[in-house]
Amino acid sequence: MQRIVAVNAMAQANGIAPGQTLADARALLPQLAVVPEQPGHDARALGRLAEWCTRYTPWTAVDRADQCGSAGLWLDITGCAHLFGSEAALVDDLIARLKTFGFAARAGIADTPGAAWAWARFASSGDVAVPPVGQREAIAPLPVAGLRIDAATVEALHSLGLRRIGDLYNFPRASLPVRFGALLLQRLDQALGHIAEPLSPRQPPIAYRALIAFAEPISEPAGIAATVDNLLHDLCAQLAQRDQGGRRFELTAYRCDGTTDSLRIGTGVPSRDPAHLARLFAEKIEKIAPGFGIDTMALAAPVVETLPARQAPLAAHDAAFVDLTQLFDVLGTRLGHAQVMRLAMRASHIPERAVERVAAAAPVVPAQWPDTPRPLRLFQHPEPIEASAVLPDEPPFQFVWRGALHRVARAQGPERIAGEWWRERAPTRDYYRVEDTDGRRFWLYRDNFDEPRETRWFLHGLFG
Repeated sequence: MQRIVAVNAMAQANGIAPGQTLADARALLPQLAVVPEQPGHDARALGRLAEWCTRYTPWTAVDRADQCGSAGLWLDITGCAHLFGSEAALVDDLIARLKTFGFAARAGIADTPGAAWAWARFASSGDVAVPPVGQREAIAPLPVAGLRIDAATVEALHSLGLRRIGDLYNFPRASLPVRFGALLLQRLDQALGHIAEPLSPRQPPIAYRALIAFAEPISEPAGIAATVDNLLHDLCAQLAQRDQGGRRFELTAYRCDGTTDSLRIGTGVPSRDPAHLARLFAEKIEKIAPGFGIDTMALAAPVVETLPARQAPLAAHDAAFVDLTQLFDVLGTRLGHAQVMRLAMRASHIPERAVERVAAAAPVVPAQWPDTPRPLRLFQHPEPIEASAVLPDEPPFQFVWRGALHRVARAQGPERIAGEWWRERAPTRDYYRVEDTDGRRFWLYRDNFDEPRETRWFLHGLFG
């Protein structure tokens, strides 16, 4: 049996309501046009609308379909309404824009989510907002279905003559959970503000955010770039007030057709320099497609770190370091931050483990290199050589590497480097610095020297 899930205003005016069978609906309105329900498409559309609604507040969430067959959106507009003039002006702008997208919507504003939910769906008053601390009187005449309870509970309440939310005020509280389940009393207390009902936003709320709404949509690259500059100065001023610096910045453009476009940049170290951040956004700004025009742009810093005020660099090397980190950011924006690396010392005596690749802008950890000289070039894998020594404990007097014979003129060593005991294979090596008769210098080592007959020699690096 096919049933009606949702109706538009014209169908509702002809007596068709959600829950009716399709046959009954066609009997009332033979020319009724129907389309199959697609819950997956509806969920994705609601998700896109919730993202678009972040132009009003960063705290948005999807309200799934209720027992009446309708779904909606939660918007926590605390501290945001003044940006649009008033709460009523914000809602009027929201409803008007949704109408241009082809959506019919009702809105309700209240101190509690439960009261706002009931007001949006069942209030007949022309006022969209419930008076502050007035939700008890405001929702009293609304149907009990406004408490977000299932149809069976609504039917049970109706059988006892409890049709309005206000009818429950004087009903013995202790008997409500016994007769109708614990959810009814919980929903009533949430709507009246007796117990808290936190909302889970679609995305974690962002503390630092700047927004600009345009009187007329913009589409020119120059206008977009100028807006980015203004947003950066506003956002960086917010960060400076709390000694913070951003590590990641997100620019969102809200188009007139209800779609959004986003750009993201990152920095290796916390930054609140508008000029530097503008250069990073300039690398990607052409990726924003204005479409039919952009009516709002927002800039947020979802990842921040402490960045206290610092005196301007006095030494040349301090200024050079600042310039270098900004260069890392530019290269990272172009190539990807994972592709910009540098070498850093690691606490290990094993030569091939003494250096590791880290992000170019990673903090510099103080470290001390060994006192003994190290070659400028190490082979990725030590290369075996044939070496000849007078005694096992002495350096070789000649060796063969890659088919060429090298006669040793000078040698220093040994430098014994023991393996890390916590590793399964941790051999001990004796290293020698040798120079051949042609003046070339090599870094050799031998291992397995406890067995003279099985001693092996390797060439590990070349000195410059």
